[in-house]
Amino acid sequence: MIDQAIRSVLAGVPMGLQLGATGTGGAILGVPMMVYIAGIPVRQAAAMSLMIVATSSLLGAWEYGRHGLVKPKAAAAFSWTGMAGAWAGAFGHHLVPDEVLLICFGLLLLLTRTLVSRQRALMSQTEPQEGCATHFPRTCWLKVGAIGLVVGTLNGVFGVGGGFLVVPALSVVLGFPTRVAIGTSLTIISLISLSGVIGHLQFGRIDWPLTGLVLVGSLSGMLVGVRVGALLSPTTMGRITATVTVTIAMILIVVNVAKLAGFQIVR
Repeated sequence: MIDQAIRSVLAGVPMGLQLGATGTGGAILGVPMMVYIAGIPVRQAAAMSLMIVATSSLLGAWEYGRHGLVKPKAAAAFSWTGMAGAWAGAFGHHLVPDEVLLICFGLLLLLTRTLVSRQRALMSQTEPQEGCATHFPRTCWLKVGAIGLVVGTLNGVFGVGGGFLVVPALSVVLGFPTRVAIGTSLTIISLISLSGVIGHLQFGRIDWPLTGLVLVGSLSGMLVGVRVGALLSPTTMGRITATVTVTIAMILIVVNVAKLAGFQIVR
């Protein structure tokens, strides 16, 4: 019991390090860390990850909201389809074998790195819709609702926040200023994640003590990550983050493809 408690705290540290140092991407490390470090089953880890994401995002959204950096209409447009997608995605999660889920998770990590690396290029190529950042007409509701459905589904299936898609959509496609995009994104992610948790609870309970221990590790890692991020240049941090993410992705893919083929690489 003590051993698992220690491993649960350690599983949360990389999440906090990533989030504290770069401001994004911590949640996407949650499931693999909990599965392979803490030994938590995939389905339990996804639900726990969503609970941690929802709690952290809600606190962040409240802080940004106090400074007027949250756009309620954009949050509502994303969230109504996103919450439906997260609830449905949680059901779909329980229909797929663990190995297939983890292979797909590895592919999602690689996709995330590609999107992050191309974000600046996309910003220079895409014409933002300025009306979406101010008046938010009907066309913006439809476009954002479609993106929200995709984000919500990924949220429910994999237990990830989806900020790696929401922030670029708000800033690149809709023309939101960076800080407003982040504040609005946190609001969206908190609502979608709560819906995903409800979906997962239909199949069982969340281990609250273990969730709390992972959260303690994440908060500790965040404190360290903030200091590391202040010491290292954004370029260096980007390279370190990319290396860690791609390495974890390849391990997930190789190990679980091997399992499906009948080989046991990791116990």
